[in-house]
Amino acid sequence: MPQFDVYLNPHAASRATVPFVVDVQSGLIEALPTRLVMPLSRVGARQARLPRGLCPLIEVNDEPLALMPHLAAPIDKRLLHRPVLSIAHRAHEVGAALDAVLSGI
Repeated sequence: MPQFDVYLNPHAASRATVPFVVDVQSGLIEALPTRLVMPLSRVGARQARLPRGLCPLIEVNDEPLALMPHLAAPIDKRLLHRPVLSIAHRAHEVGAALDAVLSGI
């Protein structure tokens, strides 16, 4: 599974606020049954008080969504089906957001 692919949120109950998730796990550990994902949330997407370094806006289907690295979680990779798009071109921002969570940088 390619790192930085965006998938439909497999949990229907939370899809209204978190329509998509981003796979951020390195392909080097592909053998694991889970993938680390970050939510792409409608909540916070238009809130000026969210630090953009922590929660960059990612556009999916012409909708701005806030990446929520502080809510990253493992998910069974069998629940992730066809990717909607890749945000590999924004890998630096995703990595910087995760660094902000881990080290406050």
